[in-house]
Amino acid sequence: MERWDRVGRCAGYGAALAMSPYLLIKVSWVVGSLLGLAPIGEGFNLTEWILLNTVTIGMAGIGIALSLALVRPWGMRIPGRLVAFCAWTGAGFLVSILPYAVLSTVLDAGRGGAPNSGGDDPAMPGWEGALIQFSFVGTGLGLVLALPAYLRRRWPEAFTARVGDVGGRAVPWAAAVAAVVGLVWAYWAVGGTLGVAHPAQRDTKGYLLTGVGALWALAGSAAVWMLARQGPTRGPHRLLLMLGWLGSGSLFAWSGWKLPITLFVALAHPDDVPLPEDLTVAAVLHLAAVVAGVGMLRSLVGSRPRTPAGTSPTSLRASEPG
Repeated sequence: MERWDRVGRCAGYGAALAMSPYLLIKVSWVVGSLLGLAPIGEGFNLTEWILLNTVTIGMAGIGIALSLALVRPWGMRIPGRLVAFCAWTGAGFLVSILPYAVLSTVLDAGRGGAPNSGGDDPAMPGWEGALIQFSFVGTGLGLVLALPAYLRRRWPEAFTARVGDVGGRAVPWAAAVAAVVGLVWAYWAVGGTLGVAHPAQRDTKGYLLTGVGALWALAGSAAVWMLARQGPTRGPHRLLLMLGWLGSGSLFAWSGWKLPITLFVALAHPDDVPLPEDLTVAAVLHLAAVVAGVGMLRSLVGSRPRTPAGTSPTSLRASEPG
């Protein structure tokens, strides 16, 4: 077993194990609330609290199953597109959570406040908040490593090319759109106010999350541009594929989630859900990010090496040295 594959398999098991505390905490909340042994989250009635946490239990279960599918033999029998899409979207969410969770905790500690638990109840014990943070961070790190290894096992021909040795299905316009979106988000993250309707509503964590999104958008855009180059170069093909997958997944997942919220706020004007950005600008950017993410994914799926007529990728791999 190659080192790359061993790392990916260990990471998949680690991701499943890391999500287990979150699953157990959520189950305890539901059972405790039903038995009257645990408090209900502020702002919820019993039915809403049970429904919310039951949904998150299902999401945690899917995350564990997905992590195992990336390393177990039965995962190779699941339709590849389904596994890849779920992993791509899940990793897209989590790779933005990772630096945000770490840096926001550091900021809270620096201000002398309690770290943000990231949970649904601000009154939860500190140890529960720490375990929830660990679950998100650990699962995210595991998927970041396990997904490329799974893709390499399932579609090895996509990982045997050098940069520039790919087919002609690259979509450079998607990388350009992602770069524009990333630059706007980066401008907002450093304090820019153009396109921001309510600057006073922004806070440090908002800047941080926007900056993380900008970083992944720009990294994914750069990776796809390099993969789309026509002239063969000795580039780090695996690294570029990983950055492209994670960057495009982050664009699609986060903006796919934020776009409906932005449209709802624009149409319903709720008093308790203020957004600092101009809603029209934000909606256009999120829509562009979703489209760019899908376009970059299409480009990456088409990143397979050209093989001479009558030559299979398997025979090419057999002829490789070592």
